[in-house]
Formats: sequence, structure tokens, C-alpha cells
Amino acid sequence: MLGPNLRVLFCGINPGLYSGAVGHHFARPGNRFWKALHAAGFTDRLLPAWEQGRLLDYGLGITNLVRRATAGAAELSAEELRQGARRVRRLVCRHEPKVIAFVGMGAYRTAFRDPTAAVGPQPGRICRSRIWLLPNPSGLNAHYQLPELAAAFRALGEAVSS
Repeated sequence: MLGPNLRVLFCGINPGLYSGAVGHHFARPGNRFWKALHAAGFTDRLLPAWEQGRLLDYGLGITNLVRRATAGAAELSAEELRQGARRVRRLVCRHEPKVIAFVGMGAYRTAFRDPTAAVGPQPGRICRSRIWLLPNPSGLNAHYQLPELAAAFRALGEAVSS
């Protein structure tokens, strides 16, 4: 889901089996992406996954590092993630969002060979786009509950607005 003049391009790891089957990003009911996005103020209402096309109305886009659906991100090889990083670099350079926000720390660390990356802004850029790292919103990520996810997303929103 890409368009012109994006404020943020969100980049997930890869579709889970459910998301792959229904064809929508972060579609599994336990995933908290859409709730965090709304709680952080990116959208004026909670969007269901099947309305992902509405993200463009908010200056937002969405993609994945890897297109292949799996039961879990652990099924992806380091090489798949690195190939995905090269593809995403090309997308970012072509569309030039203000920020590319990667959703999933472990995958980002592997894909971009940055083992110490932490949530928040990252040094450097991809072409002209700033890089931001967000926690994985999967319901399986017990390290971040919805309030902490929303706070991480809100910090991104504030940085984009300034």
C-alpha cells in the first residue's frame, strides 16, 4: 500500500498465515498494530485491517520486508530478510516517505545487519527517508503491551509532526 507524499511507510516483517490468507496487513485479531496506530493519533478512528487502503488518506503506507506468508517470523532465513531489505530500500528510494518505520526489532536487526538497533530513531537514512524502529505489535510479543506500543508509535508521530 504505497502512494505519493507519505509521512510514514510502515514496514512489517512478513504476513502471517491469516494475513496472507485474507490479503490484509496485520489482520490477525490478536495483532495490535491497528489499535496502536489509532491510540497514537495516526488515525481518527480504529481502522479494521480490511480498510488498510484508507491509510493513504492519512499520509501513511504499509509494506513488508518479506512477501512470503509464514506461521511465524522465525521461519524466515537471514538471507530472505536481507533480500527483503534490498527490495524495501528500492521502494523507499522511489517513493521517498518522510520516515520508513520498521515494525519488528529482531527482523530489522538481521535484515540491516544492525544487532544493537533499539526502538526509536535510527542513525542514517534510506535515500532521503529517516529510519524508525518500532516493536512488533503481534499479540505474541509480551514485552510490549498496548500502552507501551501506543507510546512507541506516538513518539514516531510526534517526530514526524515536528
